[in-house]
Amino acid sequence: MADVSFSEKVYSLLGKVPRGKVTTYSALARAAGRPGAARAVGTLMRKNARPEEIPCYRVVRSDGSVGEYSGKGGAPGKAAMLKKDGLWIIGRKISSLGSFLFRF
Repeated sequence: MADVSFSEKVYSLLGKVPRGKVTTYSALARAAGRPGAARAVGTLMRKNARPEEIPCYRVVRSDGSVGEYSGKGGAPGKAAMLKKDGLWIIGRKISSLGSFLFRF
C-alpha cells in the first residue's frame, strides 16, 4: 500500500470537521503528522480545488481570527460562512474559539 501524501492527509482530516466546528492551521498540521507545517496547510487551503467537499473555510488561525480566504467573498465571505454554520464572529474573530474547536 502506498504512503498517503501530506496533502491527502490534510484534506481527509479536514473533511471530518463538521458544520459548526473549526480547526486551526497548526492543529491540522499536527494531526497530519507534520507539527511545524501550519504554513503548508495554508497553502493547501488556498489550492483547494474542491471547496464543496473539502471545507477549507473551517480552518482558522490559532488566535481565533478568520485569516485570509481565497474563495468567493474573501475573508468577509469566510466569516459569513462561519456565522451561517453557527459560530460567533465578532469582526473577523471567533468569539469563544475553544467551544468551536474540533478535536482530532
